[in-house]
Amino acid sequence: MIKILRKHRNWLMIVIAILALPFCIYFVKSDPGAIRSDEFARMYGRKISIIEARRDAYLYQLATLLQVSDLTDALSPGNGEFNQKAYPFVINLTVLRHEAERLGIEPAESEIVDAVKKFPGLQGQSGFDPAKYDQVERNVLPSLGFTDEQLRELARDELCLKRIKDLVSSAVTIPESESKSNYEQLYSKNFVTVIRLGTADLTKDVKVTDDYIKNYYQSHQSELKSEPKRKVEFVRLALTDEQKKLKDRERIDALQKLADRANDFSQALLEKGADFHQVAAKFQLPVETTGEFTGSAPDPKLKTDLQLSQAAFKLTQQEPNSDPIQAADGFAILHLVSLVEARPLTVEEAKPKIVDAIKNEQAREMAMVKGRKAVETLRNGLKAGQALQFTLEQAGGLKAEKIEPFTLADDIDKNPLEKSKNEPADMMIIKNAAGQLQPGEVSDFTPWIDGGLIVLVDKRESPDPAKYQEAKTKFEERYLKSAREYVFMEWLRDRQRNSGLQNTSG
Repeated sequence: MIKILRKHRNWLMIVIAILALPFCIYFVKSDPGAIRSDEFARMYGRKISIIEARRDAYLYQLATLLQVSDLTDALSPGNGEFNQKAYPFVINLTVLRHEAERLGIEPAESEIVDAVKKFPGLQGQSGFDPAKYDQVERNVLPSLGFTDEQLRELARDELCLKRIKDLVSSAVTIPESESKSNYEQLYSKNFVTVIRLGTADLTKDVKVTDDYIKNYYQSHQSELKSEPKRKVEFVRLALTDEQKKLKDRERIDALQKLADRANDFSQALLEKGADFHQVAAKFQLPVETTGEFTGSAPDPKLKTDLQLSQAAFKLTQQEPNSDPIQAADGFAILHLVSLVEARPLTVEEAKPKIVDAIKNEQAREMAMVKGRKAVETLRNGLKAGQALQFTLEQAGGLKAEKIEPFTLADDIDKNPLEKSKNEPADMMIIKNAAGQLQPGEVSDFTPWIDGGLIVLVDKRESPDPAKYQEAKTKFEERYLKSAREYVFMEWLRDRQRNSGLQNTSG
């Protein structure tokens, strides 16, 4: 990776070098006993080798870099690390190509060329940017063992995906009545009352005896350990104050020079007999030293860059030096000074943790019991026509809170950055509960981090019918797209089962 970074001085190469590592770890396992054969999987009665799978994983990496999200999202949906998403992509790409061949789908050459020019990662301010294409062709593709043929390959796969999606989901329609009903559910304004039950007030009533502590310690002894500690030395290679003001390509170039120097430093540490302080002196870099720290309480010198603290706990006496780590405005390299590994705690040492754990556990159970009884009291009282305040007193003196009116579509229509900073942390739970209730109904008790809550829908105002007509086309397009995506994913799962998939990579 160091050689690649030195050879190619542009931001695309940096990204590729960083992304390549997890794929190598995933597809080329270091433990010889972990790989039973050179097979990655079996599909359609044939072997898919590790080499084939690795190549397709690099295609996923290339598609991600070029922002071909239609392909990557469809074949590897959901969130996760790159190496976690590589496996489903490889499998589903095999399914896609098999089905395209079976259905006789073969995009024309002109379509493929046009699709390549439309890759988002190759766009500039005025559309397709030849300079970006040239960077990818000269630097990115060779680093993956690819040529421009793989760009055409991605374009062909993207076009096949689009046509198959059209085929399998073309029959999906939404009746007018269903569309209108869903629109009303999403855009009706909800007026909601929330009753929260916290555990803070309940923990003071929990009594923890010595026998209880002893029993808990015996059953959880393997979990009750001290935190490991580390002490490290490190050097920083950071932008100057003037360089921090740079933008775009100039800033990238400055960071690249730092990356090269950090890699030179790291390479020097690999030489036989290398000493961290002597190497630092050679590079004219001051060495900083931390005190002993834990993962939950990083040293003050590392607090601004938590990844440095995390990296410190990966160092060992056999491998005491870290690779260059990107930090704020530069890079850092760590050297392990000393380590204290986790050890089992004695009963007395573990006592504060045990008491907190027991109190929190029992308080949650008490909140659950109290919450369920409160739900029953509220439902019966409101059904009998009692005032809410009177019913809350009967339920144990609970307090109600009126929530700012909302629609379920708020999260769809608003940019996340525009959402209110004052929105309660449990707002999503409140909305989910409200969406399943009719006005006047009371939800079940829903556990939450510090207790739980009960939701009561006071009333619901239907959206303006005139606005439905205005938003109908956009709403139906969005709703229909979701429905078709679901149908395609079900089809893909069915075709994957039909492939006779067997994971043989171990």
